[in-house]
Amino acid sequence: MGLIIGILIAVVVGGIVGWLASLLVKGTGSGIGLDILIGIGGSILASVLLRLFGIQIASALGSLIVMFLGAVLLLLIVKMIRKA
Repeated sequence: MGLIIGILIAVVVGGIVGWLASLLVKGTGSGIGLDILIGIGGSILASVLLRLFGIQIASALGSLIVMFLGAVLLLLIVKMIRKA
């Protein structure tokens, strides 16, 4: 049961973070499905990068900010690939 709740939370938070990131990065217009995937992927990307540099985030707000920045980074990468 805990795994299902964790997945649901990841989808909801990832969707919100991805949507907010897509508002900031204009011209991506990916739709809610891709926004959720980018939000989740960006969250994972940011957490992996921070661990590589030995940085740990202790607060929920800090985690949300990192997730948002990761989603923005991933959206910018997707936007650059689409232009190429």
